[in-house]
Amino acid sequence: QVQLVESGGGLVQTGGSLRLSCAASGLTFSTFAMAWFRQAPGKEREFVAAIRRSADYTIYADSVQGRFSISRDNAKNTGYLQLNGLKPEDTAIYYCALGLVTSAVSRAYVRWGQGTQVTVSS
Repeated sequence: QVQLVESGGGLVQTGGSLRLSCAASGLTFSTFAMAWFRQAPGKEREFVAAIRRSADYTIYADSVQGRFSISRDNAKNTGYLQLNGLKPEDTAIYYCALGLVTSAVSRAYVRWGQGTQVTVSS
Protein backbone atom coordinates (compact mmCIF):
# COMPACT_ATOMS: atom_id res chain seq x y z
CA GLN A 1 0.00 0.00 0.00
CA VAL A 2 1.42 3.34 -1.07
CA GLN A 3 1.47 5.97 1.63
CA LEU A 4 2.82 9.49 2.00
CA VAL A 5 2.61 10.81 5.54
CA GLU A 6 3.43 14.40 6.35
CA SER A 7 4.38 15.57 9.81
CA GLY A 8 5.97 18.51 11.56
CA GLY A 9 3.28 21.10 11.16
CA GLY A 10 2.12 23.27 14.01
CA LEU A 11 1.53 26.76 15.35
CA VAL A 12 4.42 29.22 15.30
CA GLN A 13 4.87 32.95 15.62
CA THR A 14 5.91 35.22 12.79
CA GLY A 15 9.59 34.74 12.07
CA GLY A 16 9.62 31.21 13.46
CA SER A 17 10.69 27.98 11.85
CA LEU A 18 9.32 24.52 11.23
CA ARG A 19 10.61 21.41 9.53
CA LEU A 20 8.08 19.33 7.67
CA SER A 21 8.70 15.68 6.85
CA CYS A 22 7.15 13.43 4.23
CA ALA A 23 7.61 9.72 4.87
CA ALA A 24 6.96 7.45 1.90
CA SER A 25 6.19 3.75 1.93
CA GLY A 26 4.99 1.15 -0.54
CA LEU A 27 7.00 2.54 -3.44
CA THR A 28 10.58 3.25 -4.49
CA PHE A 29 10.93 6.79 -3.21
CA SER A 30 14.23 7.44 -4.99
CA THR A 31 12.63 7.05 -8.43
CA PHE A 32 10.25 9.96 -7.92
CA ALA A 33 10.58 13.70 -7.94
CA MET A 34 9.08 15.23 -4.84
CA ALA A 35 7.25 18.47 -4.29
CA TRP A 36 5.45 20.44 -1.64
CA PHE A 37 2.24 22.31 -2.30
CA ARG A 38 0.05 24.26 0.08
CA GLN A 39 -3.55 25.34 0.29
CA ALA A 40 -4.82 28.17 2.43
CA PRO A 41 -8.50 28.50 3.40
CA GLY A 42 -10.54 29.78 0.50
CA LYS A 43 -7.61 29.65 -1.90
CA GLU A 44 -6.43 27.28 -4.57
CA ARG A 45 -3.59 24.87 -3.97
CA GLU A 46 -0.27 26.43 -4.89
CA PHE A 47 3.22 25.18 -5.60
CA VAL A 48 5.88 25.69 -2.93
CA ALA A 49 9.00 23.71 -3.90
CA ALA A 50 10.18 20.65 -5.79
CA ILE A 51 13.30 18.50 -5.87
CA ARG A 52 14.64 16.09 -8.45
CA ARG A 53 14.93 12.42 -7.54
CA SER A 54 18.71 12.77 -7.35
CA ALA A 55 18.40 15.93 -5.21
CA ASP A 56 20.67 17.90 -7.54
CA TYR A 57 18.01 20.29 -8.79
CA THR A 58 15.39 22.27 -6.89
CA ILE A 59 12.78 24.86 -7.77
CA TYR A 60 10.89 27.24 -5.52
CA ALA A 61 7.93 29.53 -5.70
CA ASP A 62 8.96 33.17 -5.65
CA SER A 63 7.02 33.69 -2.42
CA VAL A 64 9.22 31.24 -0.49
CA GLN A 65 12.56 31.59 -2.28
CA GLY A 66 15.29 32.24 0.26
CA ARG A 67 13.12 31.26 3.24
CA PHE A 68 12.18 27.64 2.56
CA SER A 69 14.49 24.76 1.69
CA ILE A 70 13.50 21.41 0.22
CA SER A 71 15.62 18.30 0.69
CA ARG A 72 15.35 14.53 0.68
CA ASP A 73 17.01 11.46 2.10
CA ASN A 74 16.42 8.59 -0.30
CA ALA A 75 17.94 6.08 2.11
CA LYS A 76 15.22 6.97 4.61
CA ASN A 77 12.43 7.31 2.01
CA THR A 78 11.76 10.75 3.45
CA GLY A 79 11.55 14.26 2.10
CA TYR A 80 11.73 17.51 4.01
CA LEU A 81 10.72 21.13 3.82
CA GLN A 82 12.51 23.55 6.12
CA LEU A 83 10.42 26.65 6.71
CA ASN A 84 12.26 29.69 8.03
CA GLY A 85 11.17 33.28 8.43
CA LEU A 86 7.53 32.27 8.55
CA LYS A 87 4.85 34.84 7.84
CA PRO A 88 1.10 34.78 8.52
CA GLU A 89 0.51 34.37 4.78
CA ASP A 90 2.35 31.03 4.94
CA THR A 91 -0.56 29.63 6.95
CA ALA A 92 -1.94 26.66 5.01
CA ILE A 93 -2.17 22.92 4.82
CA TYR A 94 1.08 21.65 3.33
CA TYR A 95 1.02 18.58 1.10
CA CYS A 96 3.88 16.50 -0.22
CA ALA A 97 3.57 14.85 -3.60
CA LEU A 98 5.57 12.47 -5.77
CA GLY A 99 5.81 12.55 -9.55
CA LEU A 100 7.85 11.47 -12.53
CA VAL A 101 9.18 14.92 -13.38
CA THR A 102 10.35 17.89 -11.34
CA SER A 103 7.64 20.43 -11.94
CA ALA A 104 5.73 23.28 -10.39
CA VAL A 105 2.52 21.97 -11.91
CA SER A 106 0.32 19.89 -9.64
CA ARG A 107 -0.93 17.57 -12.38
CA ALA A 108 2.63 16.28 -12.80
CA TYR A 109 2.32 14.54 -9.43
CA VAL A 110 0.63 11.20 -9.02
CA ARG A 111 0.85 10.51 -5.30
CA TRP A 112 -0.26 12.88 -2.56
CA GLY A 113 -0.18 12.89 1.20
CA GLN A 114 -2.99 13.97 3.49
CA GLY A 115 -1.33 17.19 4.52
CA THR A 116 -0.08 18.86 7.68
CA GLN A 117 -1.35 22.17 9.03
CA VAL A 118 1.00 25.12 9.42
CA THR A 119 -0.35 28.14 11.24
CA VAL A 120 1.67 31.33 11.66
CA SER A 121 0.41 33.85 14.19
CA SER A 122 1.11 37.55 13.88
